[in-house]
Amino acid sequence: MNHLKVLFEDNHIIVVEKKPNIPSQADKTEDRDMLTMVKQYIKETYHKQANVYLGLVHRLDRPVGGVMIFAKTSKAASRLSDQVRQKNFKKKYLAVVDGKIEPKQGTLEDYLYKDERHNISKVVNQNKKNAKLAKLDYKVLNYQAVKKLSLVEIHLHTGRHHQIRVQLSHFGHSIFGDQKYGTRGQGKQIALWAYELTIKHPISQEEMTFQDLPEPIGTWCILKEQKI
Repeated sequence: MNHLKVLFEDNHIIVVEKKPNIPSQADKTEDRDMLTMVKQYIKETYHKQANVYLGLVHRLDRPVGGVMIFAKTSKAASRLSDQVRQKNFKKKYLAVVDGKIEPKQGTLEDYLYKDERHNISKVVNQNKKNAKLAKLDYKVLNYQAVKKLSLVEIHLHTGRHHQIRVQLSHFGHSIFGDQKYGTRGQGKQIALWAYELTIKHPISQEEMTFQDLPEPIGTWCILKEQKI
């Protein structure tokens, strides 16, 4: 059986921890992916003989870990997808970034352009064709003066391609270990984690919040000094 960390499960949804470097769904690498792993978990746990339905309603970038929710019925998938489209999915991330951020709290607004050919996004002028508004709020939770690293909480308003990574890099505080947009920690695991997700339950409509923190080792040792 898969070693899957399940944060919540009922007849309609299942919320799990995605480990870093696992794709959200199958891709050309053919590496194990979250969608397949969760399906296998359901099949083995409940001794299902037939194919298991599981709806993928959102994704996390491959190197990023954290909270993921899947739908166990088509009705739940449809309603959760509506919440995503209507921006009713509330997502918060933790990141360890380069340098000391001033001011300690604020909002970043940029226009991003996705370069499909190279799979990167760039901050561009708002008049550029296909540029999309990207907005996030940030709050500094801790600063390690010796290592010159800041622990930052991020609340996403939009869900653009590589948004957090691009905006923080453009802001002058790239994420530690970001191989595409970073300046420090090359060769290390990116210090970006989807730690909180708030939704309305697709059936009961109850507001539910799920949290999951990275293990406080390596770059994430900064968490030991801070209560989230």
